[in-house]
Parts: sequence; structure tokens; C-alpha cells
Amino acid sequence: MRRLEDKTFLTLVAAVSIAFAMIIVPFFGAILWALIAAIVFFPLKKRLLRAMPTHRNRVALMTLLVIVAAVILPALVLVAFLVQEASGFYTSVQAGEIDFDRYFVQIQGQIPGWLNNLLKPFGLTDLDATLAKLGAVFASKFEILAAHALDIGQVTLGFLLALVVTLYLTFFLLRDGEELSEKVSAAVPLSIDHRRALIDTFVTVIRATIKGSLVVAILQGLIGGLLFWALGIHAPLLCGVAMAVLAFLPVVGTGLVWLPVAIYLLATGAILQGVVLLLCGTFIIGMVDNVVRPILVGRDTRLPDWLVLVSTLGGLAALGANGVVVGPVVAALFVTVWRIFSATRASAVTVQRP
Repeated sequence: MRRLEDKTFLTLVAAVSIAFAMIIVPFFGAILWALIAAIVFFPLKKRLLRAMPTHRNRVALMTLLVIVAAVILPALVLVAFLVQEASGFYTSVQAGEIDFDRYFVQIQGQIPGWLNNLLKPFGLTDLDATLAKLGAVFASKFEILAAHALDIGQVTLGFLLALVVTLYLTFFLLRDGEELSEKVSAAVPLSIDHRRALIDTFVTVIRATIKGSLVVAILQGLIGGLLFWALGIHAPLLCGVAMAVLAFLPVVGTGLVWLPVAIYLLATGAILQGVVLLLCGTFIIGMVDNVVRPILVGRDTRLPDWLVLVSTLGGLAALGANGVVVGPVVAALFVTVWRIFSATRASAVTVQRP
């Protein structure tokens, strides 16, 4: 009878947990980023708490204000400038100041004969055919944007609501996070060592992703944007933001932006600009990851580059922007769980040997 009651109760726990998870799914992103903010700024909160040990609410609020001033407001300002530059870029295209037809002809004129013959079967040497293909792609994208144009107000409202929820949750996680973590940890049916290993991995990867990947991405985007601006390349802010976003992908990353531009500059006769961009992209932008990341997070916390690449791309495909963090975290937990499992199996085999 006792076993039946236990099974019934476990079934009830599982059912209620699943129902609760379904309810909070719409705010998954807000909860995730609130948790990330609380983990990343936890050392600051501890430092303030040591100075004011009896003022937990005030300490949590002060830490939250630092997050708003250091992260939220600069991000909103960047988005405003980005929208302004994107609008200016679109206006330049419409006015003919940026002529993709001319760029295509310039590049085509510099293509060697052997490469021209190699590209011919794909129709990439025919200007009209290539422009038709690109036009079809852009037309489909514009149709999608037009279809969702009326949803802009709803998207903005949803973003503001998610931001408010994120800040609200961050305050309580900063204030009560340690107690909540201890309660959740105590409820998980795992040994103390296993729980500690999983929690440490989770916290370490979160901090490594934010402190390492985010800072590196910002630096690479900033350097790339300034380099594009100094070389007189159109839309340096757009290009810098694109490099910052792609910097989360190891190996390929920022090269997806600056390398094609460098090739274009070399192909169109802007040899000095192309060489400068190629050298700076390789030895400055490309080396930031190898120099800065180990200083911020250390080498021991890094996953293999191939695993980071696959997990980040998979996370982006499954969860959008949230997947940039969730993907590597899941990959790290996967590695940790299997490491624990392998160690447990090895210990069991050793004990069973006569």
C-alpha cells in the first residue's frame, strides 16, 4: 500500500511539474535571462551584501540598477543607432548610391578564366540570372516582413513585457537565489557530489558564455565596426553588429563578414583597403578570441570548439537567440553527466573485481 501511495505521489509531482512548465513556457526567455543576470552579477551582489549585511532588498535593488545602467540602457541605445543606420543603408540602396549591379560587374571582371568556367554551370556568371535569383530571395523575405508588419506593435509590447518580467525576476533571484538554489538542490534525488558537479558546471558555463563569449563578441564587433568605418566601408555599425553576433560561432565567426568584403575590395582594385582588412581581420579580430577569452574564463572551462559550434547552431535553430546560451549549457551538462556516469561505472567495475 505504501509503494502505491509513493508511486501515486510521484506521478502527481511529475504531472504538476509538467503543467507548471507548460504555463511558464511563454516566459522561458525572460526566466533564462533573469537567471543569467543573477548568476553573472552574483559576485557584485555578494560584495555589496558584505558592506550592508542587513539590507538584502537594498542590495538586490542596487545590483539591479547596475544591470540596467551597464547592460539594458546601452543595448537600447545600440538598437536605436542600428535602426537608424539600417534605414540610411536602405535609403542609399533605393537612391542608387549603393549599386549592387555595378559591384557584381566589377567582381565579374576580376574573376580568372578558370574560376569563371567553374562558376558558369551554376549560373553565377550571368548577371541577369544571378540578380533574378537574389531578387526572388529578397522578394520572399520582404513578403514575410510585410505579412508581419502589423504585428510590430504586438512584438514591441511583448518585448517590453518580457523585459519587465526579466527585471522583476532578477531582483528576487538576486535577493533569494542562494536559498532557492539550496532548496532545489536538496529536492533533486541525486548524491551530493553529483548535484554539486552539475550545479558547478551550469554556473561555470553560464559565466563563461557571458563573460567570455559575450565580451569577446562585443570586442570583435567593436574592432570590426571601427575598422570598416576607418576604411570607408558602407554601414560599419551594421557590419560590426553582424560580426558581434557571428562571433558566438567559433572558427568561422566574424570571418563570414570581413572576409567576403576583403575579397571584394581586392577584386575591385582597392588593394590597400583589401590588404589592411585581410590582415586586421586575421591578426586582430581573429586573435581576440584566443587572447581575451582565456584571460576572462580560463582555459579549463572551455568546451571543444567543434562542440561549441554544433551546440550553438543547434540551440539557435531550436530556441532562437536564447539558444546561444542554452546550447552550450546543455552540451556542457551532457559532457558532465556522461563523465559522472563513466566514473560511476568504472568505480562499480573496480569494486566487483575479486
